Amino acid sequence: MGRVPITSEGGLGITVLHSDDEVLVRLNGRTTVVSSPDLRDRLLEVLSDEPSHRVVTVDLTGVTHIEASGIATLIEALKIGRHREITFRLQGLGGSVLRLFEVTGVLALFEASDCKEKVSQ
Repeated sequence: MGRVPITSEGGLGITVLHSDDEVLVRLNGRTTVVSSPDLRDRLLEVLSDEPSHRVVTVDLTGVTHIEASGIATLIEALKIGRHREITFRLQGLGGSVLRLFEVTGVLALFEASDCKEKVSQ
């Protein structure tokens, strides 16, 4: 698997791991209005690769905070993936990140695995 780590201007760590027909995008840190554009650029890059990957998984295990801009970026990537017939899924949702996906109602849009128990209300 090829590994391409970067750190966004907003401090979000983004590592892209490539295998034959699958890509894992591992995030670490805070996904904010400052870091979301870098995340968007990386996801668009991955989704526009030729030949296209069949599966793109975004691992949110290391994300400690996500703002609406980060969720909007993931929804945009999901739509592009669907248009290109790429399975776009999330893994490692937990704590306040999972809670935000649940209360906004967007969790149902995604194929998600390895979700940890949500935080108490």
